[in-house]
Amino acid sequence: MSDADDNVDSGEDRSEGDVAIAPGEPLVELTDLETTYSVRGSFLDRLRDRDSGQVLAVNGVSLELRKGEVLGLVGESGSGKTTLGRTLLGLVPATSGSIKVGGEEITGRSEGQMRELRRRLQIVFQDPHASLNPALTIGALVSDPLRFHGIERDRERLRERATAALERVGLSPAEEFLDKYPADLSGGQKQRAVIARAIILEPEVLVADEPVSMLDMSVRAKILELMLELKEELGLTYLYITHDLATAKFFCDRIAIMYLGRIVEIGPAEEIYREPRHPYTQALLRAIPEPDPRRAVPRDLPRGEVPDAVSPPIGCSFHPRCPRAFEPCGWEPRDLRTALESRWTELSEEEFDAERAVLGDLGALDSSEREVVIPAGSGHEGGDVMAIFDSIREAAPDDPLWRGVESMEAAGDGVRVRFRASLEPRPLDIGGAVVRCHLHDPEAADGGSVNGE
Repeated sequence: MSDADDNVDSGEDRSEGDVAIAPGEPLVELTDLETTYSVRGSFLDRLRDRDSGQVLAVNGVSLELRKGEVLGLVGESGSGKTTLGRTLLGLVPATSGSIKVGGEEITGRSEGQMRELRRRLQIVFQDPHASLNPALTIGALVSDPLRFHGIERDRERLRERATAALERVGLSPAEEFLDKYPADLSGGQKQRAVIARAIILEPEVLVADEPVSMLDMSVRAKILELMLELKEELGLTYLYITHDLATAKFFCDRIAIMYLGRIVEIGPAEEIYREPRHPYTQALLRAIPEPDPRRAVPRDLPRGEVPDAVSPPIGCSFHPRCPRAFEPCGWEPRDLRTALESRWTELSEEEFDAERAVLGDLGALDSSEREVVIPAGSGHEGGDVMAIFDSIREAAPDDPLWRGVESMEAAGDGVRVRFRASLEPRPLDIGGAVVRCHLHDPEAADGGSVNGE
């Protein structure tokens, strides 16, 4: 062991109540965790202190982070993965559910209690440029956690500990970096300094939130290799948050796929890549760039955009974008509105005006009711409205939407549409992974075929 290693905190400052966790055993346990944000509406709404809705950013997540592993949390922007990491650290309060660290419940703790816990749980943020105060030297920034937590006050000792941490992350010789400012460092060097600051307290868990996404491609692999080395040297456990399944394959032991606040698939990285089962996981894997320009890789990406998190789809939240969705997946009037609007993008202005006049108020299509009536416009009747929907169906008869429509019929001055009953996907153990998808659930499949009779 080097002198630098001797200078790093050996852990004697830890709480006496800490429980030793064996490698492979659950270190962090999340149970039915929910985190909700209030969303403010217009300027007048804000003046009146009115909320326009709530976003359930983390929706009933249950998972374990095992000691010594790297668990990848993967999803598109808006999936809730960053919020989950911040909730784990207490930076965002949990609305409900449980977070246990070493078997100890931490939800509902005061800020003072969380401060002590953060010696065990640290974070590396996405942007190293924004993570470092430009007015402080690298030595001061790296050693600041020791001073903040009251572990070390002596200036020389703080400098020694900062030197050891910088050497450990590859900023060597550390003396050349201690008195520099963040502006003097490259992006990769800044991220190494951020990592040095995170490990100087010798935490047990490191939440790495997109730690390489802001870096040049040439240094990404080096930073990930450094993090793996630190994992082995310091016995770290990682929650690795990313949108990039390519780096997750290199870095993670297990991977959890997150969509609109829920874990839709989780399992060993090898299993997820070998046989992805959820259509969303399959789509993410198809989106990985192919470095060989001579190989043509079918993209076949999900249609549409990520739904509004304020009012997420019922049933399976991925069903509006899923090419394999079927009867019980959660069809609703909003899906019919999407079909209408998709059709209108292909019409000329004159054709759109003529077709829109056939339809009355479409407010019913914003509901989640199983049965709605779409009224005809002035001077039109139900048969005219029905002709429009027949035309949409004829143009795309294989659209999964039509499997979710139980009945559609002209009813006087409108069209009455009834959707099939939806089911909430349940977690299923399949081949070493856990997946929430009706395609793998015999009960859902049976229900779908019954509804389709």
